Amino acid sequence: MSTKSTLLDNLIEKNGYDAAVFIPSPNMTWLTGQSKILMERPTTLIYRPGKKAALIIAGFEVDAAPEMDIPVETFTFTDDPSRWGEAFRKAGEYLDLSGKKLAVEPLHFRFFEYQLIKNAIPDCEICAAQPLFTELRLRKTEQELDYMRKAAVIAQDALEATLKLAKPGVTERELGSELVAQMLRRGSDPKLPFDPIVGSGPNSANPHAEVSDRQLQTGDFLLFDWGARYKGYCSDLTRTFVIGEASDKQIEIYNTVLAANRAALAAVRPGVTAGSIDDAGRAVINAKGYGEYFTHRIGHGLGLEEHEDPYMFAGNPVILEEGMCFSDEPGIYIPDWGGVRIEDDITVTADAGRSISDFPRELRIL
Repeated sequence: MSTKSTLLDNLIEKNGYDAAVFIPSPNMTWLTGQSKILMERPTTLIYRPGKKAALIIAGFEVDAAPEMDIPVETFTFTDDPSRWGEAFRKAGEYLDLSGKKLAVEPLHFRFFEYQLIKNAIPDCEICAAQPLFTELRLRKTEQELDYMRKAAVIAQDALEATLKLAKPGVTERELGSELVAQMLRRGSDPKLPFDPIVGSGPNSANPHAEVSDRQLQTGDFLLFDWGARYKGYCSDLTRTFVIGEASDKQIEIYNTVLAANRAALAAVRPGVTAGSIDDAGRAVINAKGYGEYFTHRIGHGLGLEEHEDPYMFAGNPVILEEGMCFSDEPGIYIPDWGGVRIEDDITVTADAGRSISDFPRELRIL
């Protein structure tokens, strides 16, 4: 039995369920080693400890089943939707799911699959079980961390190549498209974690700015929030630059954010709360009088998804453990003027926090 199966078995028993249901999602990828597409056909995997998992899948895709990381029994269907329920009924009988409690992941599970399961197994109980699914991927293995480091290197090298184009007159859109191309050339998975953010001048004050046709100008802040994906695992980084020459105010704000980034990392160690990391970074920004301009949490978990547990918001009581990964991204955003964010990817080690990313953090004038 694999380590993943053992962990899933224990979590199903610990939380009082009989089985867990997966549809195409990061958790299904984690468990099976395969990335399936969420579509109008109901690809569904039902896992019950002690038996082969039931994989309900379109007949033309069944050849992929033997390549999965866990053993499965397949139940296929054709493209006639009226016959899909039969595959679910047979899977339910195979796993003896009548009257049983099925755990589903509420952030990904669809009403579509809910109906198919309930119609096929009317007396089963379908339960939202986010804590169970959160636990599956909360602590990364060394292999997962290696993939995330590779994703960070790809992203960092791509940005360095893109910065050669950053000069007055170039648009945010031109820089964003070049950054995407550079990541793909360097080995990123085709599906990026998210569309890169390129914010210049006043646009940099929008934490989730979309790329625009605005041209860079001398004196602009230029903010990149971008990430690559390697073997499914994400990087998520932010760096902010100045075009031409930086003002005293820009330098002050930049150095405040940099100090907050470093303070948050210094606070990381096993046994402290996720909320305390937000507190550490936010205290630096508050002390400089810019607290009202730091408008979001200091970070979020990272792995197969660009946003996952643990979430690093003030007051979050989740205790950090070795192997957890998350972003460290304090920022100051002044409307109609500009903003700074510095973001690194962090993992919790046995006694501290370590940055997976190492792109230089000091202010750089382009």
